Amino acid sequence: MARVVKRAFKYRFYPTGEQAAQLLRTFGCIRLVYNMALQARTEAWTRRQERINYNATSALLTGWKRTDDLAFLNEVSCVPLQQALRHLQNAYINFWARRAKHPTFKSRKRSRHSAEYTASAFRWRDGTLTLAKMAEPLDIVWSRPLPDGASPSTVTVSCDRAGRWFVSLLCDDVITQTPATGMVGIDAGLDSLLTLSTGEKITNPRHERADRQRLARAQRGLARKQKGSANRTKARVKVARIHARIADRRRDHLHQLTTRLVRETQAIVIEDLAVANMVKNHRLARAISDAAWRQFRTMLEYKAAWYGRDLIVVDRWFPSTRLCSACGALAQKMPLRVREWTCPCGAVHDRDVNAARNILAAGLAVTACGDDVRPQRGTSRTGQSSAKQETPRATKGIPVL
Repeated sequence: MARVVKRAFKYRFYPTGEQAAQLLRTFGCIRLVYNMALQARTEAWTRRQERINYNATSALLTGWKRTDDLAFLNEVSCVPLQQALRHLQNAYINFWARRAKHPTFKSRKRSRHSAEYTASAFRWRDGTLTLAKMAEPLDIVWSRPLPDGASPSTVTVSCDRAGRWFVSLLCDDVITQTPATGMVGIDAGLDSLLTLSTGEKITNPRHERADRQRLARAQRGLARKQKGSANRTKARVKVARIHARIADRRRDHLHQLTTRLVRETQAIVIEDLAVANMVKNHRLARAISDAAWRQFRTMLEYKAAWYGRDLIVVDRWFPSTRLCSACGALAQKMPLRVREWTCPCGAVHDRDVNAARNILAAGLAVTACGDDVRPQRGTSRTGQSSAKQETPRATKGIPVL
């Protein structure tokens, strides 16, 4: 069996001077249009209690282009500007649904530089890509081939803080549905990045720690440079390149891990971690950010959907660490310094392996008897495990593993 999915293929490219100037001008116009539309929508609501949708902001954009002050908006392709308005509309939809905060204004220094082109704003011919308002195709480094017969439906051009240019092509890709069996529970940690219920521990590579001295040296050099000088710009790019190297290595490692897990296992059980709250611990914030647990979960989610796997998320209040996987007894306290502990029943547990096995047990309870993977806080805080809620009659005669 096979499944057709939308998949983005990202490549690096090297623009000419004219192309770089055109793209930078496009980024600036996108940022301006987005901020003006956001201001118009904010003022309409605060003054008249009126909601402005995408169609109204699109009409405003047409009027802005006809003014003398904003006539330069006609020098770039209109499609990225319209896409910026659509992105603003999606941001408001997420805000109204309470999935995100209120949209904020884009900054020239802090916001991501990107432009999205739909099919009407680029030409794809014989493996070459030419964007609107450009005479020459982009010089793309094809590090991997596109799917056979694939034609991009959307193209996104971006430039990171290190000055590297990337183009992302959204195409239809066929994912082969390979058979898989088994179920695995995963406990995320810092000493070991992942601990599986099978007992396997995946080492945390600590990419940021490996380049910490190099990064600190570059940041000290940046701090000594005079603000606004050319040397400060060079030092800033040097720092950004080190950050980009760390992020690239971390992303590559997570891609390999998630692809392996999804291809080998039919059902994966993970824990719902509140990373935003955990990084408030300033002693562990750097290590937690370097582990990238949220990025790991995001990759698992879309890859599980690609390959037809089941991804079960256990509630964050489930006491997986303090619960004995042998008898179900709940320990009162379990400080981080305790890596091994002995249950009154006599079982000796490795902290992480025990947690992974309990997470797997919770996932089995979900698939077997429809237990809720997100129990109420009171249930978890009182120590009643979602994997131990069967009645004695239902479990009578079943051996404890």
